[in-house]
Amino acid sequence: MPMKCSGRNVSTGEPVLLEFDSVIQHVDPLLQEADEAWIAPGFIDLQVNGFAGVDYNAPEAAHEEIARSIEAMFSTGVTRFFPTVITGDPARMAAALRNLAGARETLENGAAMEAFHVEGPHISPEDGPRGAHPRQWVRPPDLEEFRRWQEAARGHVRLVTLSPEWPGAARYIDQLTKEGVVASIGHTAASREQIEDAIRAGAALSTHLGNGAHAAPAKFNYIFDQLAADALAASFIVDGIHLADNFLRVALRAKGVERSILVTDAVMPALCEPGCYRLGEVEVELKEDRRVVLRGGERLAGSSLRMDQAISNVMRIAGLTLTEAVAMATVNPARVGRIVSRQRGLRGGERADLARFRLAGGSIEVLEVYFSGRRVFSPQRDSTRAGL
Repeated sequence: MPMKCSGRNVSTGEPVLLEFDSVIQHVDPLLQEADEAWIAPGFIDLQVNGFAGVDYNAPEAAHEEIARSIEAMFSTGVTRFFPTVITGDPARMAAALRNLAGARETLENGAAMEAFHVEGPHISPEDGPRGAHPRQWVRPPDLEEFRRWQEAARGHVRLVTLSPEWPGAARYIDQLTKEGVVASIGHTAASREQIEDAIRAGAALSTHLGNGAHAAPAKFNYIFDQLAADALAASFIVDGIHLADNFLRVALRAKGVERSILVTDAVMPALCEPGCYRLGEVEVELKEDRRVVLRGGERLAGSSLRMDQAISNVMRIAGLTLTEAVAMATVNPARVGRIVSRQRGLRGGERADLARFRLAGGSIEVLEVYFSGRRVFSPQRDSTRAGL
């Protein structure tokens, strides 16, 4: 039997009734007034290093724990995401991808891990642009290593973040693009010429633009060069911590909402209590103010952000409408991440990944989430399962 749900279409504001199984079959106008709920495509996050106490960079992460983290992500409205493996020992990076691929193929909700994002190790070795990535494992682009990643990941690596400052980076980007992988510029100290070469080779995205940079603004040309490049979309971590409010506003004006994407860059401590955790081989600490920093220091090391909060934050900080903010977490990442049947919003034939929510005091409160037509979250359902 087809499922049905209703709400205000986040793209138009009109009350609609959706009928669906694994895909949306019909989107019909409601004759009567809808309730206060909004309905949108399920949110998409192209950069998740870990969540709810689970580190996707750990080859030993149990599949049962990965399954639990996916269920926790559903509660934030996310229905598709890219688990992200960062710079590390080559064998451990491949092993982490192999473990994630096994979980993707065997878990009931494993397909929510749409594809994998490898962030590094081909990034800038300089302090500042390197961010929290371990210096000893930074290395130049290597197509043979990429092939090992794809073999381990069973072909599911679809996004690679690298710095075009390395010799041979343009050739590497060209080959990735030919193989259907999105090349993204990030953690870089590249020159304008190197960035332009990367764009000509097929680079299509800037990873968490404005972060992974030098402390001195005089060295920010690689930020401005990416902001000015119409060929590049850009992702942003909008947690009120990673980016200054004014930079975010200016960056969104430069890129335009249509080329802007929300990511969480969430790490293991997201949705957890303050304390000490790990990200791959890096020791991190979740502070009381929700910052994730390298243990014993103040350098940021990912975030504890949730996507529903990111949407609320970008409306508040940048003055975006709900329609614009949700596009940055749905159709925009679907287009850049090449996620099929998720790029047209609430239309017939699209995957039935849906989020129903209400706005309360400017914040999103998720009411129900459907993944491929199955209801995978509602507060009542999850309270019952927890025995509350």
